[in-house]
Formats: sequence, structure tokens, C-alpha cells
Amino acid sequence: MKFPDHFWWGAATASYQVEGCNENTDWAKAAKEGRVPLAGRLADHYHRYEEDFDIAKKLGHNAHRFSIEWARIEPQEGIFDEKEIEHYRKVLQALKKRGITPLVTLWHFTLPLWFSESGGFERKDAPVIFARYCAFVVRELGDLCEHYATMNEPNVFGSNGWLRGSWPPFKRFAATDLVSITNSGREYKSRAEKGIRPLFLYMRVMKNLAMAHNMAYDAIKEVDLQKDISVVKHVIYFHANRNPLNIAKARIANYTWTHIFMRRTHKKCDSIGLNYYFHKKFGDSAVYEKTDMDWDIYPEGILGSLRLLWKYKKPIYVSEAGLADREDKYRAAYIQRQIEAIAQAIEDGVDVRGHMYWSLMDNYEWALGIEKQFGLVKINYETLEREIRPSAWVYKELIEKYSQ
Repeated sequence: MKFPDHFWWGAATASYQVEGCNENTDWAKAAKEGRVPLAGRLADHYHRYEEDFDIAKKLGHNAHRFSIEWARIEPQEGIFDEKEIEHYRKVLQALKKRGITPLVTLWHFTLPLWFSESGGFERKDAPVIFARYCAFVVRELGDLCEHYATMNEPNVFGSNGWLRGSWPPFKRFAATDLVSITNSGREYKSRAEKGIRPLFLYMRVMKNLAMAHNMAYDAIKEVDLQKDISVVKHVIYFHANRNPLNIAKARIANYTWTHIFMRRTHKKCDSIGLNYYFHKKFGDSAVYEKTDMDWDIYPEGILGSLRLLWKYKKPIYVSEAGLADREDKYRAAYIQRQIEAIAQAIEDGVDVRGHMYWSLMDNYEWALGIEKQFGLVKINYETLEREIRPSAWVYKELIEKYSQ
């Protein structure tokens, strides 16, 4: 089938994961303390974005999702850096020059030190602070971009920071310090604050995140009513065999992971971004091939995830979906099967507007550092050489096929 006209085809990045030399954040502080891997210059995308956008253009992309680094824009509370605003203006202009539509995420996990060290999203006034930042960015850059997501994967941020204790601020709802950071069961000592208190903090943070999105939506609309505002929601597709008990488990899991947050925020969304990486089928006896993250290779699950979000009757774009595959063994087929599932969703009546593969280039995969390679483009971290992987050309062929 032919996808809708003006469908967004592209890939995604996030500022801290590719820009490099970003020291004014909670993650950089945690790295210096030895709690997560050091980032360093990474792909140096901060300086080499034009070269990277040339590659995206060569690969047939007409859209690109990236994030703006809050710590660069507001290095001190209430003080905004005009040089960094100018930098991101140049980034947006570089995309426009190449005919690539920018999709901006205003916050992608990392926090300015002044905010994190004063309580971050545990703060009672966190939603007000966040809305102020979002409105400032849109006021300064709004002439160059129409599509903004306020935040990326709030549930992932909350659960890793306050339940698992594997991310800043390292608070763990458990009696042990041992934290698993991949599905393979790899564990390390996080030195997290542990006990029952992090559970209550998690609930507070999740409420504050929902309020922060809603207040940011209103603040941005005061700047420009015409901006398209979304939240990027990570959806784990919980499903089940025919056993009624397993069906009930899947419904409860989908409600807890996806619907609680979306029910709090969907009325303040013009569209919704979907991040899809894995599924959980209750009562499943199937054996799946695995990604380098030890996640099941099941791109078809994006169909169920799209259906879950379509409950809210807002346009959906796939803001992230991909796999870690150092050898580029599975990526091409993964993308193809994923796009076929999206085609089925569109045929079923779901209003899907775009597909952003994660990631345009290899990146810093948070607590795992640079060892997991998601990129369409391979990065040599010693020379900074960019190498387009074969799967990236397959993606280009699929874009052309579904656009005809």
C-alpha cells in the first residue's frame, strides 16, 4: 500500500546521547562518580550535525527527530544561554535547508545540575519550572519548527530512576543494591537509596511529569496556538494467549504502564509519539531471536502498540523504534517487518503520520555506555568516521516503495 502523503520518514537522536562534551547534567555528574559510563565527545554531533544531516538526506529521510539539551539552554535557574539558542537555530536551519522536517523533543531524560540537585521532578514547583523552559524554547525557535514533544518516555525515566535505581537519582524500590540493566540479567551495584520510600517518590514524580506536560502544553499554546504538541510515550505491548487469567494480566499491565499516564495527559496532546522496543506475552512459549540488548525481535508488536494509543484518537507518529545490532544482521528485516505492521495499522484506520527509526547513528545507550549499537550509521569513536550500514539502504528502498 502507499502510505499517506506527507508521511514523515526518518530517524531520531537525542542530545546527550550523540552531541558529546555535555557536562552540566545529572548524567555527567553520575559518570564522574562512577555510577554510569562516561560519555565524553561521543559522535560529536554538536559540531558535525551538518555532515550527519547530509547522510540523512542521502538516505531518503524527509524528517528528523532530535532533542534540545535543557542544561545547555538553561545552565542556571532562570538564566538562558543565547549562544545555545543560536546553536539550535543553526541545527534547525540545517534541516530546513535539506528539506527535512524537524520534530523537536524539548526534554530527553538529562536534567540541568541546578534542577536535579534541588530535587528535580520531586520538586513541588517542577511543572512550573518545566513549562517556563518549554515556552522559552518555542518562543525563541518557533519560527523554524512546528512540531514539539514536551518529554520523552516519562515512565522509563520514572521507573529507572525511582524503582530500579539504575539511573539518576538512583533510588530503588527494593532491599538489595543489585540492579539489572538489561533483560539478560546483567547486574551491578548501583549504590542506590533503597527501601519503600522510592515507591512513593516514584508516584509523586509520575504525577509531576503529567502535570509538567499539561502545563507546558498550555504555556506553548500561549506562545503559538498553531504548534503541534505531543508527548512521546514508550509503550510496552503486553498481550496474552487465550487463557483468561493471562488476558487479565495483559490488560492490567497495559493500564499501569501506558494508560495511567495517557489518561492524565491526552487532552493536552495534539498528537502522540510512540516509542516501541519490546513486548511481553503472558503464557507465551515461543522462542525469539534476540537483539544485542537481549530483547525479543518482535517488530510486529508495534501494531498492537499503535492500537493501544489509538484509543485516544489523536494522530500518532512513531518517534522511536529500532534495535541494537552490532553486526547489522537483523536490522533490515526488522525495519521491513515493522513498516509492514505500520501499514496494517493504517489500513485498519489508525492515523499514523510518521516513522522515525532509532537511531540515525550509534549513541550512548545510557547505563550501558556505547557498547550497544542502534545506528543506521556506525560511529568510529576514535576517528569519528561515519559508515552507513547496509540496512540503512534497505530502509531507503522501503521509504521509496511505500511513498510511490
